Amino acid sequence: MLYTPAFAALFMTNLMIVASFSGFFLFPLFISAHGGSETDIGLLMGSFALASAVCRPWVSEMIDRIGRKRSYSIGSLIMTLAPLCYLPLAGDLTEFFWPLILLRVIHGIGIAICFTAIFTFIVDLIPAERLNEGIGMFGTSGLIGFALGPAIAELVIDFGGFPALFICSALLAGCGLLLHLPVTEVRRPPADRSVSNGFFKLLAQRKHLLIALIAGIFGFGVAATSTFVAPLAEQRGIGFISSYYLAYSAAAVGIRLFAGRIADRCGEAQLLPWGIALAAAGMFYLPYCDRSSLLMISGLLSGTGHGLLFPSLNAMAIRGEAYEVRGKVTGIFTGSIDGGAFVGSLLLGLIGELAGLSTLFLSAGAFMLLAFPLLLLRRG
Repeated sequence: MLYTPAFAALFMTNLMIVASFSGFFLFPLFISAHGGSETDIGLLMGSFALASAVCRPWVSEMIDRIGRKRSYSIGSLIMTLAPLCYLPLAGDLTEFFWPLILLRVIHGIGIAICFTAIFTFIVDLIPAERLNEGIGMFGTSGLIGFALGPAIAELVIDFGGFPALFICSALLAGCGLLLHLPVTEVRRPPADRSVSNGFFKLLAQRKHLLIALIAGIFGFGVAATSTFVAPLAEQRGIGFISSYYLAYSAAAVGIRLFAGRIADRCGEAQLLPWGIALAAAGMFYLPYCDRSSLLMISGLLSGTGHGLLFPSLNAMAIRGEAYEVRGKVTGIFTGSIDGGAFVGSLLLGLIGELAGLSTLFLSAGAFMLLAFPLLLLRRG
């Protein structure tokens, strides 16, 4: 059975943690309000993604060693406490730049633990024959959180400024911490001694290396949409910034209602090219957005691409892997996305400062297309 009480509890848990995390998509506005440039935005948002990516081998080992639930408890506790540490920050960015870098690193480690642990946790609960459907539908929790976070953030910033955002983010993560506590892990099967357990040994395998590269390209695109849409909207006087994220999430949720079952029948590889093309199309459209309605069209395109790409790639990565290495496989997949997001934040921030935000999004869309030859290599 797929849709169990445990599935529902983890669904709501992930929704809350992602809402807490995605509220920080508006954090570039905090940086610019304190005198930061596009490069500063790229560095500070990128340091979060870098920490999340670099810690993945150790996080993955921890999940396979001490368990999914215990690891998630640690991650969600960090996600609850970290936002409160932003509250004392005041004055010019130069006065607290390095402490803020350290805080972003700790915050990034928290989300790395949460994402890796919960996607490993949920895969243990999903029947193998419904893997695409299960991952896809569970992933809608993140997409709903992805939409709610910026919308809530925009409201609370208007009401109480950035301190209200940080407190709200802590409260949302605290709800996620509490919601997962009643869920029991699947009983661990007897260890398969023939399985190669090392993170880097797994990464060196052709399957996981190609998936990691495609995931990194996807992460590069995510850096563009999660970090630079808010500055674009502010620069062009678009009032309702979160309209992009609402449309993005609505499209990604909607496509998953039926795409997962199709992928379980015909194979996830058949849906990946469509996901890449649509995600790139949304980024190519962003330079032409000068009002909320156009921003929503871009969000619908990229969101549909995300809704096809993420669960298909995740299912491809985890399918057929032993219990003992699922944490590491999930760590490779999610860590590669974060690695791509880090590189994207830095390079795109530099491109935005030198050539403008329109060129930034065109560059991100073009980079997404590099995933197509990697798909051909995987089939070869």
